Amino acid sequence: MNNLFDIAIEYGPTLLGGLKVSLTLTLLSLVIGLPIGLVFSFGVVAQNRIFRYISVFFVEVGRGAPALVLLQLMYYGLPNAHITLSAMASACLALTWTTAAYSAELIRGGIQGVPSGEIEGSNALGMSRRDCLRFIVIPQGLRIALPSLMGFAVLLFQATSLAYSVAVPELMSQAYSIGSSTFQYLPIFIVAGLLYAAISIPATWMSVWAERALSKHL
Repeated sequence: MNNLFDIAIEYGPTLLGGLKVSLTLTLLSLVIGLPIGLVFSFGVVAQNRIFRYISVFFVEVGRGAPALVLLQLMYYGLPNAHITLSAMASACLALTWTTAAYSAELIRGGIQGVPSGEIEGSNALGMSRRDCLRFIVIPQGLRIALPSLMGFAVLLFQATSLAYSVAVPELMSQAYSIGSSTFQYLPIFIVAGLLYAAISIPATWMSVWAERALSKHL
C-alpha cells in the first residue's frame, strides 16, 4: 500500500498530464463527431441515393471496424496515400469516425422515437418540413438520445487508451512508459485505473440520472 501511495505521489503529475490528453481527445472527438453523426442519421434514410450510400458506408465501417483498426489505418495507412498526420490528429480522426458512426444510430433511434402526433400537429399548423425538423424533430430526438449519447461518451473516454498504440501521450501511454522505466507495472496501472474510474464512474451516474430525469414525463 505504501508503495502504491509513493508511486501515486511521485508520478501523479505525469499521469494527470496523460489524463488531460485523454480528456482533450475525448472532447475533440465528441465536438466534431456528434454533428457529423447528426448528418449521417438523416443520410442513412435519405432518398438521395448518393447521400444515402455514402452515409451507410461511413456508419457501417465506423461501427463494424474496431477503433484500434481505425487508429492504425489513420496513422500508418494514410501515409501510403501521401497524407501524413500527427499521432494526435490520427487518433482524433479515428475516434471522430467511431463517434460519428455510433452517434448516427443513437440519434436516428431518438428521432424515430419522436411521437408522430407532434409531427402531424406541426403539419396542421402549416409548418414547413425544415421548421418541423429544426424546432420539433431534432430537439426532441436529441433529448431522447441524450442518455445513450452520454453513455457512449464514457465508452469513448475509455477507448482513448487505445491511442497509446500510435504514441499519443495519453494516460495509458504515460502509465506504460513509467512502468517500462521503473518495472513497477502493477502499482502504476492501478493508479491509472483509478484515474479512469474517477472520470468514468461519475459520468456513468450522470447518464443514468439524465435518463431517469428525461423519462419522468413518460
